[in-house]
Amino acid sequence: MYKRIRDLREDRDLTQQQMADYLHISQTTYSRYESGNLDVPSTVLIKLADFHNVSIDYILGQTDMAKRNHDKK
Repeated sequence: MYKRIRDLREDRDLTQQQMADYLHISQTTYSRYESGNLDVPSTVLIKLADFHNVSIDYILGQTDMAKRNHDKK
């Protein structure tokens, strides 16, 4: 999961600080998410999935298909 979070951020050429600002957390906290030193809360997982337009299952490594399987109404 942690590598996917980092890869998604890097694919968009964003810094850890930019992601931390989006999530309203410190850069240190975000860095700890990416390194696996801190569990990612479900609220943050939802925000990350929405931001990157991927499924939570993709972030968690449960699937290799990044695209979401549902449309929001």
